[in-house]
Amino acid sequence: MTYENIFEAVFLDRPNRFIAHVFLDGHKQVCHVKNTGRCRELLVPGATVYIQKAANPARKTAYDLIAVRKGGRLINMDAAAPNKVFGEWLAAGGPGFVPELIRPECVHGDSRFDFYFEHDGKRAFAEVKGVTLEEDGVVRFPDAPTERGVKHLRGLAHCVEEGFEAYAVFIIQMKGVKYFEPNRVTHPEFAQALCQAAQAGVKLIALDCEVGKSSLVAGDRVEIRL
Repeated sequence: MTYENIFEAVFLDRPNRFIAHVFLDGHKQVCHVKNTGRCRELLVPGATVYIQKAANPARKTAYDLIAVRKGGRLINMDAAAPNKVFGEWLAAGGPGFVPELIRPECVHGDSRFDFYFEHDGKRAFAEVKGVTLEEDGVVRFPDAPTERGVKHLRGLAHCVEEGFEAYAVFIIQMKGVKYFEPNRVTHPEFAQALCQAAQAGVKLIALDCEVGKSSLVAGDRVEIRL
C-alpha cells in the first residue's frame, strides 16, 4: 500500500490518544494519530515523524501521523494499514494459495472478523493485529490490554470447532526484528488466549513489513514464540 502527500516533521507531544503536535516547516501543526495504542516508546519529543496531508481541507486536523523513526528503524503507526497489507498479501497468494473469494469485515457468531475467505474448498476467517511495540529486536502485542483481542482469539477457536479454518495474523509494522511473542507483562490474559487458540488449531502468522516514508508492504514471516 502507498500514501500520497507525505511530509517529514518533528514530534512535539501527544495531549491525548487521538492528537499529536508536530513541528513542520517552522510551524506547529496538529495531527490525527491513526493509532490509539500507547506508543510511548515511539512518540518521544524530538522524534522524526512522517505525516500525511489530509485530502479534506475542512477537517479539524490537517494531517495524519503515519510513521516514526525509532533510532535507525522506521516504524509505520497507521492502525488501518495492517488490514490493507494482509489483504494484498492474501490476494497475491502469500499463504501458499490464492483465495477464490476474499470478503472483509465479516460477522460470525458474536465476533466481527477482519476477513472471510475461501480456498480449495475450505472456508476461513482471519483477524489481523498491527504490531508496533519493539524492544531489542523483539516485537510484542498488545502494547495495552485488549479485551476485544481476547474475544477475537476465542471466537477464532470456536470457528475451528465449527469446521472453519482460522488465522490470527500479526502484521509487524517494521523490518529487521528477531521474533514475535505475546506481551505477557501488559496483558497475560491475551497471551494465554493466544496459546489456547493455537492449541485449538488456529493458525498463527507473523509478517514483518518493508516500510517506506510513503509505503508499507508485507515482507517475510517472523518466528512466533509462545
